[in-house]
Amino acid sequence: MVSNPAPPRDNARLARIIIWIVLAVILIGGAVWFALSVAGRQQQAAPPAAGAEQLVRADSHRLTTPAVEKAQLVEFLDFECPSCGSIHPVVEELKAEFGDRITFVHRHFPLSMHPNSGQAALAAEAAGQQGQYQQMANRLFETQSQWAGSQQSQAPLFRSYAEELGLDLALYDAAVADQQTEERVLADIADGKALGVSGTPTFFLNGEKLVLSTKADFRQKLADAVE
Repeated sequence: MVSNPAPPRDNARLARIIIWIVLAVILIGGAVWFALSVAGRQQQAAPPAAGAEQLVRADSHRLTTPAVEKAQLVEFLDFECPSCGSIHPVVEELKAEFGDRITFVHRHFPLSMHPNSGQAALAAEAAGQQGQYQQMANRLFETQSQWAGSQQSQAPLFRSYAEELGLDLALYDAAVADQQTEERVLADIADGKALGVSGTPTFFLNGEKLVLSTKADFRQKLADAVE
C-alpha cells in the first residue's frame, strides 16, 4: 500500500524546520569554536606565574649564556656571608660543568648583619658597569676571610681590587657613589623579599626554591634539570 504524499504546505513547513535546525547547529558550533579560540588566546597571553618576573630581570647578572638554555639557576647572595663564600667554589664547579646548558644568575641580597656586604655589592656593580662583574665577584669571595666581619669600611680594599682588575678608577668611583648603583642593589633585595628570600645563599632552579643537603644533591638537581 502506497501512502499518500504530504501536502505541499506540510513539505514547506518541514523544509523550514530542517533549515532552522541546520542554522542552530552552525551557530552552536561557531559559538563553541569561538569560546575555545578565546580561551586559547587567554592562555597564551596569561601573565607569568607569581614571582617569575622577580627572578631574573633584564639587567640581572648572567654568568653564563648557553646557546640553548635548558634551565636557570638564580642565586641570591651576600659577598660577606660565610655560607656564600663556602659554596662559591661548588657553584664555580657546577658552572663549568653545566654552563653550556644552564644560565647561572647572580642577584644581590646583602644582609644588615654584615657591615661591608652592601659596599661589596656596590663594588661588584661598579665593576659590572665596566664588564668585570664576574671578576670582581670572584675576587670578593676569594678574599672574603681577609675583610669579612670588619667594622671598618672596606671600600678602599675593594677599590684596590678594581685597580688590580685594570678598571678605570674614575669611572669606578663615580659608579660606587652613584645613587642609581645603590638603587640597582636595592631592587635585587626587593625582588628577593618578594620571592620569600630571608637568608643567603638562596637558590632558585627554574623558579623553584632549592633545599640543598650535599654537593652531590646540588649537582643531581642540575643534572635532572637539563635532561
